[in-house]
Amino acid sequence: MTVALLGGAVLLSACGLPRSGPTKGEIFSGSIEKGGTTNIVNVNDRVNRMANFSPAYGFGSDFRNAAQVGADVVRPGDVLGLSIWENVDDGLLASMGTSSTQLTELQVDSQGYIFVPYAGRIRASGNSPDELRRIITQRLETQTPDPQVMVTRVAGDGATVSVMGKVTAQGVYPIERPTRTLSAMLSRAGGVDIEPEVAVVIVKRGNSSGKVWLRDLYSSSSNDIALRPGDVILVEEDQRSFTALGALGGQTKVPLGNEQISAIEAVAMVGGLSTTLADPKGVFVMREEPQSVARAVLGRNDVMGDQRMAYVLDLTKPDGMFLARDFMIRDGDTVYVTEAPFVQWQKTLNSILGTATDVGAADSAFE
Repeated sequence: MTVALLGGAVLLSACGLPRSGPTKGEIFSGSIEKGGTTNIVNVNDRVNRMANFSPAYGFGSDFRNAAQVGADVVRPGDVLGLSIWENVDDGLLASMGTSSTQLTELQVDSQGYIFVPYAGRIRASGNSPDELRRIITQRLETQTPDPQVMVTRVAGDGATVSVMGKVTAQGVYPIERPTRTLSAMLSRAGGVDIEPEVAVVIVKRGNSSGKVWLRDLYSSSSNDIALRPGDVILVEEDQRSFTALGALGGQTKVPLGNEQISAIEAVAMVGGLSTTLADPKGVFVMREEPQSVARAVLGRNDVMGDQRMAYVLDLTKPDGMFLARDFMIRDGDTVYVTEAPFVQWQKTLNSILGTATDVGAADSAFE
């Protein structure tokens, strides 16, 4: 009876022991060469050069090449103020005993026009205040002698942007002379209210959008783009991350931040390899590679579409640490470390011995 139970324990132990994930052999069995769907790639210097592609944040040429909005150009939605002086005691617009008339808060309608008494409906949109002054003067001088007109902008609400997300004061802000660039508008909204190191600034303009690290916005003037009416500025906390699994000091989802992180740094960030479980020959980085990168890594031009890749790092090789130091982690990567082969044997042995002890105890109970 004892032998039978012990034999059964061996079989059960071999197939039912707990573990942190697939073995190295099981991962290799899922390779393309063996009928699976994953490309298994041993990392070397060439692979590092080909695979270290990182989608960069930044604005396209359409954003960078846009000129600053003229702060003096009138637009639909702007509010104007008019002062009109007439060279007669009893003028068209002035009250009895006065020579000037104040027309405040004339809003430019959606079609770009304003209405001025005795001058009629006048197109204001697209003109500067000085150009609009000349137009109104020409309209009035046929009805009152030597009119003098002054046009001022009361508000710039016709050219506005929306500032949203992780900023101190969300809202709709006019593009004014001091706030015609991205950095100036963020300052106008009180700045960001998250750690600058993880702040990403997104600008949406029509059907286009671009994003930049807040740090890069202030370090490079080319990222401080000119704003356009209708722009939406969104400040978010960066969501890029990688997942650490297997025989590591911790298994968790780890934010990347705005720094480049290597495979060796990624392992260190979660407590390093487990000294009692990890196989240093079985460090994997798993990701989906775009077609162009997959072709370069595999050295094949017949690869079509995105490819599942499992990059293998062997930390026992003389240059293994250097290769892991140079292999960059990307958003969405999974860093997985397999258990050492002896760990499964040890688990099996412990399970067998434990079962044998239980069986011996049971036999003693029946004697």
